Amino acid sequence: MPKDVVIIGGGPAGLAAAAELRRQGIQDILVLEREKTSGGILRQCIHDGFGLTRFGESLSGPEYAARFQEEAGRLGIDCRTDTMVISVSPQREVTAVSRGGLVRYRARAVILAMGCRERTRGALAIPGERPAGVFTAGVAQAYLNLYNTMVGKDIVILGSGDIGMIMARRMTLEGANVKAVFEIQPYPSGLPRNIQQCLIDYNIPLYLSHTVTGIHGRERLTGVTVSRVDERRRPIPGTEREYPCDTLILSVGLIPENELSR
Repeated sequence: MPKDVVIIGGGPAGLAAAAELRRQGIQDILVLEREKTSGGILRQCIHDGFGLTRFGESLSGPEYAARFQEEAGRLGIDCRTDTMVISVSPQREVTAVSRGGLVRYRARAVILAMGCRERTRGALAIPGERPAGVFTAGVAQAYLNLYNTMVGKDIVILGSGDIGMIMARRMTLEGANVKAVFEIQPYPSGLPRNIQQCLIDYNIPLYLSHTVTGIHGRERLTGVTVSRVDERRRPIPGTEREYPCDTLILSVGLIPENELSR
């Protein structure tokens, strides 16, 4: 099936690219999105602060995503959700699968707007057991904001990225006990405003040059071991401290979602 442009990813980046192409006169544009709705990760980011540069006002994540969804709708852009792209050939043949079956598109151009995924415990190689209760920050955020499901009661957060700090505040507001945020670097990795608004304002301690060096529990997490690290980010023997908890949230960076381009 021929197309002028196939865009893989229906988040704000993919929808913005589609809208700009339409304004430039490109008509046969197809956006493929694997989730049930377009909008990307911002659908679960209910905090504000989006849109200041592009729209000149502070918007929540869903409000920001809706601006792009509405524009794509006005321009009549074909966005197919619940559709997973499984391959892109060097000849720009895009193979996608949905409930309707397998479809191949031959495009003059392919745009990859697939975003990133979070680094997991496996990428960090944290030793210990493999109990339930270890989540990336984005997964915990989705459970809470999209599915109204609490992931735990006693929380430890590894990583001082913005989403990790925002989740520290969010979990606290929902009644959880956030014991601390630990950051392996000697400086925070998130915005200063989030340190103030999400941690200091809620009396949540932030420990720099610390990391999780052990995970404990069989079926459910029962606690973590935290150690101070040296200038090379190596754990310092004798600095270990145990923190009882039922949930560990990882906010330790993103990896480009680039498998299709390999």
